[in-house]
Amino acid sequence: MIDLSGKSAVVTGSSRGIGAAIAKELAAKGANVVINHSSKNSRSKAEEVAESIADLTDPGKVIIKQADVSKLKEAQDLINSCLHEFESIDILVNNAGINRDTLLLRMKEEDWQAPIAVNLGGTFNCCKASLRTMMKQRWGRIINLSSIIGMIGNAGQTNYAASKAGIIGFSKSLAREVAARNITVNAVAPGFITTAMTEEMPEKVKEKLLEKVPLSRAGMPEEVANAVLFLASEKASYITGETIKIAGGMGM
Repeated sequence: MIDLSGKSAVVTGSSRGIGAAIAKELAAKGANVVINHSSKNSRSKAEEVAESIADLTDPGKVIIKQADVSKLKEAQDLINSCLHEFESIDILVNNAGINRDTLLLRMKEEDWQAPIAVNLGGTFNCCKASLRTMMKQRWGRIINLSSIIGMIGNAGQTNYAASKAGIIGFSKSLAREVAARNITVNAVAPGFITTAMTEEMPEKVKEKLLEKVPLSRAGMPEEVANAVLFLASEKASYITGETIKIAGGMGM
């Protein structure tokens, strides 16, 4: 059984979807968790996640912190809130992400820049803010959320795919830099997962995606959270620089 009692975690973009499921799973195993949301509009959703954790049996402590991780100063403040409240940062899950889907021919410069800034830039910012403490502790777990799209591509998502592919290369490189300090860095690449974002997709688009999934169903956020939980634990102490697909066989 995985026990994260005494560990402290930051999960970016954890007011809904996959991030919320990850925050709940880590807290359920005893970790203290910082729930992150990006704007005042998402505060209520973050509070709902915190309330659902409070209903668990003997969960870790939880705080909520607003931060736009695409901005280095706000990312640093996010990590500092964990250090101030829990006196350590042991687990960092870079989950915050956005998309701006459109064909490249129609893509505006801001549509290109936004996913790069949040998805890839946010990962850089939070890792940079966390590393010094993790290196002093000589222990850390960094799990970065990539995507199956970053591995196989998808029409209309050149910006998103580039940001998610970048996370894979970033994770492998950082894993080499910090391995000697007992810090592991891995990526997970979800496929078609049922979230509020995917529920808004047209039915025909969802059907087309499901045709590419050998298991013939969408995944659930909890299934991604289970993989993240494993990578955050001592059970994954000899795994680093890897990208684990959670995609029902899509892209194999």
